Amino acid sequence: MRTNFIYHNANLIAGVDEVGRGPLVGAVVTAAVILDPQQPILGLADSKKLSEKKRILLATEIKQKALCWSLGRAEAEEIDQLNILHATMLAMQRAINALTIQPDFVLVDGNRIPSLNMPAQAIVKGDSLVAEISAASILAKVARDHEMQILDQQFPEYGFAQHKGYPTKLHIEKLAQFGATPFHRKSFAPVRKILGL
Repeated sequence: MRTNFIYHNANLIAGVDEVGRGPLVGAVVTAAVILDPQQPILGLADSKKLSEKKRILLATEIKQKALCWSLGRAEAEEIDQLNILHATMLAMQRAINALTIQPDFVLVDGNRIPSLNMPAQAIVKGDSLVAEISAASILAKVARDHEMQILDQQFPEYGFAQHKGYPTKLHIEKLAQFGATPFHRKSFAPVRKILGL
């Protein structure tokens, strides 16, 4: 899956991706993964293009076969304080810093890279092009979806398990009906409007 990137003295390559920039509720979750070239994982792809069942199966395989992996996050309060872009960069830094093996090179999905103490490259649509980023996108998506299922148990009236916190018609209706939870992002316009901020 990896395209023809040129890595200078890079043996340990970490892929990083995020999930949850758009939702109105919950953390933005990131993952960092260093894959083991001796244990290839078939079927890696952009997490959004995989079924939930396939993502969960792949997440288990990634955790078993990767040289190391980690999750990072920035909570709703941090998103409100920093803005979603800076909170995402912070969550990516946290994921990379939590790796038990320090990578030589980091590949980040998108067009921006967080401030790191190792070389890095941003790759637009990296989750479809680079195995390490695909693996990270899957771990982040599975982790955040699980968090939304837990939040759904706490606040079943909002339908979080269904819309995962994204600003769907249902979510906006429930927000108007029940108000914001403590986990909603108060800096996001639909929530701000409900709160009268």
